[in-house]
Amino acid sequence: MRAVQQPAPSRIESSPLYNKDLAPTGVERRTWGTYNYAALWVSMSVNILTYMLAASLIQGGMNWKQAVATVFLGNTIVLIPMLLNSHPGARYGIPFPVLARASFGVLGANVAAILRALVACGWFGIQTWIGGEAINTLITTLAPSWGQVAQGAAICFMAFWLINLAVILKGIEYIRFLQGISAPVLLAVGVLLLGWAYNAAGGFGPMLSAPSRFVSFPDFLKFLIPALNGTVGFWATVSLNIPDFTRFARSQRQQVIGQALALPTTMTLYSLIGILVTSATVVIYGTAIWDPVRLLSRFHSPVAVVISLLAILLATLNVNIGANVVSPANDFSNLWPRKISFRTGGVITCFMGIALMPWKLLSSYSTFIFGWLGGYAAFLGPVAGIMICDYFVIRRRVLAVDDLYLRDGAYEYSGGFNWLAVIALAAGAGTALIGLVVPPLRILYDYSWFVGFGVSFGAYYALMRLQGEPGIRAMEEVS
Repeated sequence: MRAVQQPAPSRIESSPLYNKDLAPTGVERRTWGTYNYAALWVSMSVNILTYMLAASLIQGGMNWKQAVATVFLGNTIVLIPMLLNSHPGARYGIPFPVLARASFGVLGANVAAILRALVACGWFGIQTWIGGEAINTLITTLAPSWGQVAQGAAICFMAFWLINLAVILKGIEYIRFLQGISAPVLLAVGVLLLGWAYNAAGGFGPMLSAPSRFVSFPDFLKFLIPALNGTVGFWATVSLNIPDFTRFARSQRQQVIGQALALPTTMTLYSLIGILVTSATVVIYGTAIWDPVRLLSRFHSPVAVVISLLAILLATLNVNIGANVVSPANDFSNLWPRKISFRTGGVITCFMGIALMPWKLLSSYSTFIFGWLGGYAAFLGPVAGIMICDYFVIRRRVLAVDDLYLRDGAYEYSGGFNWLAVIALAAGAGTALIGLVVPPLRILYDYSWFVGFGVSFGAYYALMRLQGEPGIRAMEEVS
């Protein structure tokens, strides 16, 4: 394995593209091992949105076997770009927005970073809305008169938003504390729901008896394709900014093993709880209830409701900070490194989360899967394709780290922008989005992540090789 290239501190620290949050991680901070990465994915996967994603597949018409297979396949697929983008983070100690400078240019990286940041802001808002919903239900359980307050849900949303803001101001190291306590309690909530569903539905037989509502295989495919795309899109965000975490890895081997063991298995197992419980609600109530907070509100035991909702709040807070703040905070910092710190970027994320109106994104399962997950996958798939092509195919895993923080270096391109990457991004996203306006080509949008990834990967490779960019020649000289 090639030795990690050490940057020249005195040279890059005076650059306007540098700040301490974006700086390469030193050896003393590379403390994350296999357990930390496994714990990271357990803590991020065991969350309410994992449950709701799986539950939405049941509400959309799948039976439990089809839903489990879709979740497992989607998370196995997304593990591939996850591990590929993890490599440069662990090798060079650089976060996602800095890595993007290699392919998009030292200024053009902001295009990729802001696309990723805006999606994270949307997820931040969604998680915060769920947390607010839990607080609202919790208060109503303890004081039923609260249910008559007209703006009760909005007040609780803002209360949970303030809690998130307070944690952000504590800094990234607070995440490791939350990791250790949130996943176990939310697993306990899942087991509680599963036990309730087992008793209320009369056993696993009735729970699993809900049939698929698709009358033919073509009808099934019409839902499967966007559902699989949405499942991949669920973690397409973190598959881009995973270097923000792997930059702290002790070794490549430890981060790979930790992620490979935890991501597909945890997502599938916790999704199974959501699938089984939602299948049971079809038997119990005659309709699929995909929102666990609303389902808990139907429980008759106030103690069980209170304990479960508190656990949901804790876990939602954890995944919100870990998955939806670390990346956009770094991405916004990349816009103006000298003025925007990690904490300032986190505060921007909080306000953007409100502006994106998460209550609309969660208005129905179809809006969640087809609109939100499928829509942003059309943009993040192309970014992943370009970055992976650039690092593994074009540059053969060789980066000049100090040049990533300097103007007029190997990644300056044209005024700081690699317009070939921007063109490839537009080609991939545009091809995927054609399916929205041309009905016969709907499959392009239904497979938006895959289509965008493939088109942008191919277009970027062809354009870079055709033009023979100076950045490529510089890397070839280094190698």
